[in-house]
Amino acid sequence: MLLSVERLSVSIGPARPLDDVGFALAPGEILGIVGESGAGKSLTAMAVMGLLPLIGGRIDGGAVWFDGVDLARLPEEDYRRLRGRRMALIMQNPMTSLDPITRVGEQIDQVSRLHMGLDRIAARARSIELMGQLKIPEPAAVHDLYPHQLSGGMKQRAVIAMALAADPELIVADEPTTALDVTVQAQIIQLLVELVRDRGLSLMLITHDMGVVAQACDRVAVMYGGRVVERGPVQAIFAQPRHPYTKALIGCIPRAGMAPGALKGIPGTVPSVSRYPSGCRFHPRCPQAQPLCQETVPVLDGGPTGDGVACHFPNGPRP
Repeated sequence: MLLSVERLSVSIGPARPLDDVGFALAPGEILGIVGESGAGKSLTAMAVMGLLPLIGGRIDGGAVWFDGVDLARLPEEDYRRLRGRRMALIMQNPMTSLDPITRVGEQIDQVSRLHMGLDRIAARARSIELMGQLKIPEPAAVHDLYPHQLSGGMKQRAVIAMALAADPELIVADEPTTALDVTVQAQIIQLLVELVRDRGLSLMLITHDMGVVAQACDRVAVMYGGRVVERGPVQAIFAQPRHPYTKALIGCIPRAGMAPGALKGIPGTVPSVSRYPSGCRFHPRCPQAQPLCQETVPVLDGGPTGDGVACHFPNGPRP
């Protein structure tokens, strides 16, 4: 495995928003991390990328293995060499991911100059080539524009070019289409999938949309309340979801020809980290919750990173 997250726990002050999180990502694979806002997806991305100190967070349990190295115990100086070179992050809002007072191409150039040692001319040529591969029209002209002169979709393609500039092995994409319209969202997701297939990259795709998972991912880890509640191959999860939360998320996907009223939401809201319920954190919203669910934390039956489900009654409540 290129990336293996094992029993990861994260604290911010007295709160523990992530608890016992685990999943694995193989070379050339797309893993979807899915769940509602507040499930802990972006925090997981920050933990993998070593960015928790920016928000006062820390890893206080578990391991994050990247190509045999435990990133949870890696000094920041060594982490800085990995970040951008072997692992890259695509943030969720392209409108704020670019420096507004620096030309777009120069921001892409900086990555290959820093991590690959290219001179100014070689870095510019590489950036223009990348922008062309990402279907940015007239890339040489766009290279010299400022972010405010680009559309949202073009900004996101520029951000992806920055992520690719040093030929990383792993890309972490945190809700990469949030601020874009539906048509552009589909184009960006398709572009990311093509990049993974063509370049042999690994992609950790964070999303709240199970439709995107079905379209793009090989495997999926479903998160709720700072924990992974179900993991497995996408086809298997969609064919036979076992956790009630996974079933509810799939039930939220609109389909052509659906009868009026057939689309159902999930009652209630994701709990605040300061008010996580005891036992299974989904039990206040779960239609099949039993007393045991309120008392005992369910253990994911696939081990730290294997396929499995964290539910006391994955086949429905006992009669």
